[in-house]
Amino acid sequence: MEILGSALLGYFLGGINPSYYFGKLKGMDIRHVGSGNAGASNAIIMLGKAMGVCCMIFDIVKAYFAYRAAAWLFPSYELAGITAGTFCIIGHVFPLFLDFQGGKGLACLAGVALAYDPKVFLILLLLEAVVVLTVNYLCFVPITGSILFNIVYGVRTRSLAGALILACATGVILYRHMENLKRIRQGTEVHLSFLWDQENELQRVMENYDGSLGDRGVAASTRAKDRTVR
Repeated sequence: MEILGSALLGYFLGGINPSYYFGKLKGMDIRHVGSGNAGASNAIIMLGKAMGVCCMIFDIVKAYFAYRAAAWLFPSYELAGITAGTFCIIGHVFPLFLDFQGGKGLACLAGVALAYDPKVFLILLLLEAVVVLTVNYLCFVPITGSILFNIVYGVRTRSLAGALILACATGVILYRHMENLKRIRQGTEVHLSFLWDQENELQRVMENYDGSLGDRGVAASTRAKDRTVR
């Protein structure tokens, strides 16, 4: 019962999606605009930086709370926290009440790492800052961060079961970012510089988008002008 309770607690907390509800307040379904991603990154682009940051903080807090609440509610199950945290990420990515169309899990991953150990969270934050500034692609942060955190957790706890549970979240995050890697190869994934140089970055993306589609490029890019990357 403790395992099931931890998993359900995490999953349904993860399914509470602020990006979706803030989008509705502005008369849009965030799953159908921009990148189609119901997460903080798309919220920043489509709803504005203030709302996007609020969404990010909420997603971090809900994962942190899921981890801590499960550990408190189910003290006899030593993996309650990491189980709830993992399922919070899964619930955020595949929310039941949003037709399984959610975000990509980065903020929730941060919340789980913070709940596990603030020092580990800060170290990972610094490492990922170096990564994103080096490669200029935000999508590498959840990809490398999820793998690194899984390794750190497994080594520090020496819990194979816990590492395998967390690996489920890592797998989900990697799966959700495969399309970003495809767009990098095509030259249609936006750089981090999109945050402060939106016009030039979108121009670069659209030029590559046209070229990658040949004769269909112009028509397709016209339909895609309101879309950005995750």
